[in-house]
Amino acid sequence: MMNQTAIFIDAGFLLSLGGHRAAGTTLRSAFTTHYEALVRGIVQTVKKNTGLNNLRVYWYDASKDGLFTEQHKRIGLIPGVKVRLGRISYNGEQKGVDLRLALDLVGVARNGSASIAYLVSGDDDLAEAVEEAQDLGMKVVLLGVAKSDSRLGVASVAEHLALTADYIEIVPNQLLDSAFTKVLEWDKNHSEKTSLIASASSETEAKPAAKTSIPTPAVMAQKPVIKPAVEPEVEPVVIYSSGGESSGYQGSAAYEQQELKVAEEIGAKVAESWLAFTTQSDVVELIADKPQLPPEIDRTLLKDCAQVLGEWKTDQQIIRRTLRGAFWEYLDRIM
Repeated sequence: MMNQTAIFIDAGFLLSLGGHRAAGTTLRSAFTTHYEALVRGIVQTVKKNTGLNNLRVYWYDASKDGLFTEQHKRIGLIPGVKVRLGRISYNGEQKGVDLRLALDLVGVARNGSASIAYLVSGDDDLAEAVEEAQDLGMKVVLLGVAKSDSRLGVASVAEHLALTADYIEIVPNQLLDSAFTKVLEWDKNHSEKTSLIASASSETEAKPAAKTSIPTPAVMAQKPVIKPAVEPEVEPVVIYSSGGESSGYQGSAAYEQQELKVAEEIGAKVAESWLAFTTQSDVVELIADKPQLPPEIDRTLLKDCAQVLGEWKTDQQIIRRTLRGAFWEYLDRIM
């Protein structure tokens, strides 16, 4: 077996963690990723830890019909990077990404092309592929993002996968801070104008065709001034005791109430971030489909929530309803 490394990156996993660290949300429009610096930094981190050269960086992502986007072409042109694409289903879920990663991981191990694999992912479905690669003589190391309040010490990694890997190493915070940049700031004027236009457009649909769907400056001037929303801060989950001030809930009931409060804050924050950069037509389409949310927004709500409460909490229907309800409540409040 060749004494070198191979790096396998689940792009959705890495970009969600890096984007959330930089912008407070996994919404990809909210941050810029400096791919060359990110890949170079990961390769350098692995070489520093092992002293070995790297065979290749495998980059796994999904796209419509599995076709290369301009972004994927840019990543694929980085020296030493191989882009492997799955598909995005009709409801916005990735299909085939984990399978491609698992097949490549086992294939590299079987061919003896590398002695150590670095895996940047947290998906429990990869545990069997990791074990197969290990049985073929390859070491498999998880490369994760530090999270001090996690039992594993890393963010969003399934416990079974962590137990299967040989050991866990951390991506340096300095690398994440340099590779991910927040590009969205809450813009009061943009959000007000977008919401007013969207409101006027939806109202005029029920009126005679002679009315225009775009409000004039005079109409917009008659609208009440909307105060800028205060960015909600996600508080740590705290269990209230009977010894101090509380909301009246104790034990598990207090814990659940606090989780719902966090979910409400996350839903409002995603709505605020989305509205800050969206277009008039996007808002009109969103309102027309209410209460159904586009897959991208729904996926962002769940990922952002998982960053704070944990992956398994997002499977609870009450958490999902709260996230979606808070998103719509925020839009209703400012429109």
